[in-house]
Amino acid sequence: MKLLRYGEPGREKPGLLDARGRIRDLSGHVSDLDGRALQRLDELRALDPDSLPLVEGSPRIGPCLARVGKIMAIGLNYSDHAAETGAKVPEEPILFMKATSAITGPYDVIEIPRGSTQTDWEVELAVVIGRRAKYVEEKDAFDYIAGYCVINDVSERDFQMNHCGQWSKGKSHDTFAPLGPWLVTRDEVPDPNDLDLWLEVDGRRYQNGNTRTMIFKVPFLVAYLSRFMTLEPGDVIATGTPPGVGLGQKPPVFLRPGQTVRLGIRGLGEQRLVTVAA
Repeated sequence: MKLLRYGEPGREKPGLLDARGRIRDLSGHVSDLDGRALQRLDELRALDPDSLPLVEGSPRIGPCLARVGKIMAIGLNYSDHAAETGAKVPEEPILFMKATSAITGPYDVIEIPRGSTQTDWEVELAVVIGRRAKYVEEKDAFDYIAGYCVINDVSERDFQMNHCGQWSKGKSHDTFAPLGPWLVTRDEVPDPNDLDLWLEVDGRRYQNGNTRTMIFKVPFLVAYLSRFMTLEPGDVIATGTPPGVGLGQKPPVFLRPGQTVRLGIRGLGEQRLVTVAA
């Protein structure tokens, strides 16, 4: 299934994308697409999409998840991205958190923060947790995944690297976590470690990678994180980005107001975002 949320910010309704690419209203079955709904995917899967009300027009598509508990993100998880930044390949996953207040829709705006000089882009595969996960074995990790979606791990590099402390202050500005357009359930993604992903700015392709170059694969990440914290239904894991970020260009290239950022992952949809001054 391809699940989504549509409507104005703060008033989104749950929906399902049918085989013809039309939005069907799910609000008669779940109040929203949150952790509770993700535990009822079998019920939703049993529904006949043609029996659901058809949503007319072209409503705004919001973030594909509501009430996300936490966004755990993995730094330097692609060998070719680590190489472009000159960083050592990590021996264990580098963890940081993005504030959930950064979540926005896939066709909304990206704010360039006040005082920013190095706002950057990062297309990433997001793993969405569907069951409470604690001390999970790697061989069982897929059983705890509800599905996958696109996330842009927007980052302010100066805030991230030159203002002391951890990375989160460069990762958590409002609009720095566009999510969606769809949550694609696990059964429709046979191998999350073989997905093409890409990003372009103003029509120029900067990132063009594949999740197979991840250093730490999806099942390992779920198991690893569950050693250090309980993962709850609706939590998101941003799994890292391939090469081609602005910081890695020679010379570096960063976002400014008035630009268009497009990105996508094969089978998971595309985002289109315009940059504005905060």
